[in-house]
Amino acid sequence: MATIVMERIGRVFISLQHIREVPRMLTEAAPSMPGTLRDTEVPPYFRERYVCTGYRPLNQSWRYYFLSLFQRHNETINVWTHLLAFLFFLVKLRQLTETVDFVGDHHSWPLLVLILSSLTYSAFSAAAHLLGGKSEQCHYTLFFLDYVGVAQYQYGSAIVHFYYAADESFYRHVQGIFMPVATVLSCLSCLGCCYGKYCNHSLPTWVRKVCQVVPSALAYMWDSSPVAKRLMSWSTASNDPAIIYHFGQVAFFLSCAFFFTYPLLERCRPGRCDFVGQSHQVFHVFLSCCTFCQIHASHLDFIGRRELYSRLHRSDEAALFVGLYAVTLVVCPLIAAFMMRKVKQVLDFKSKSK
Repeated sequence: MATIVMERIGRVFISLQHIREVPRMLTEAAPSMPGTLRDTEVPPYFRERYVCTGYRPLNQSWRYYFLSLFQRHNETINVWTHLLAFLFFLVKLRQLTETVDFVGDHHSWPLLVLILSSLTYSAFSAAAHLLGGKSEQCHYTLFFLDYVGVAQYQYGSAIVHFYYAADESFYRHVQGIFMPVATVLSCLSCLGCCYGKYCNHSLPTWVRKVCQVVPSALAYMWDSSPVAKRLMSWSTASNDPAIIYHFGQVAFFLSCAFFFTYPLLERCRPGRCDFVGQSHQVFHVFLSCCTFCQIHASHLDFIGRRELYSRLHRSDEAALFVGLYAVTLVVCPLIAAFMMRKVKQVLDFKSKSK
């Protein structure tokens, strides 16, 4: 018996020895990480207003930018907020597949589109903030992809709101035009965001924000109109478990829209929000919370309003709306590619003029 105990103690001791070696192994495996820079040491297109330090040096290896996920810099929180959101949405999808037949039940396809578009925008956003600091071309390419993801999410919002959240009177008024208009608006939103980014050097900041915010605001107002109509007609006497999550998604979205548009926190404390406390980080958190409320509300509507939406929507409408989603999957990357071509021309001109 004593021999067995001593053997187990020995194994535990060996395991502890291995654990103690982990920090040294990680240090040897990782390259020496260059320090971060001040805003005056990086090109203007990388600078954020009122963020003075924490910029990563350009033209490092891809390995450096991937490992900077674990480094303290001014994009760390931006990366992790949407990376964690991506993992959460992935877990949520896994949970829903246990109770929802996403293959055989065509009424579940709008919910699937919302989750897939949520995964897309969070993944593209995390990639843009993590890797966009390598060079000017990478910066534009990855943030254009980020805007493609945002446009997909806007369409995903529209499809679940129209399919599950709309009441009968609203549906009768817009049934032939709602989703085609949502498709056009999501593509225009992608174009506006890409164009605003493309004009990074030639236009004032507020003009670029208008290019990005106005098309997205129009898309949001249209996409959320079924929810707005439902919230305005809601009464405390009704038994609607999804309504609190619809209120939540609206509140979170309006909050994140404010912080995206106006850098309140870093403007009040310039240089003190370089690592944590930036308005864009708050925007990421609120947008993730908005999406969570949206997915949960849509799932509750999928369960609780089945009799209504089954009666309103034809059997082929879900497939039609998925087809329109495929249109956005084609058109938005084409818009990003077109704008990237214009960026490439500008970069080539700058390179030749040096």
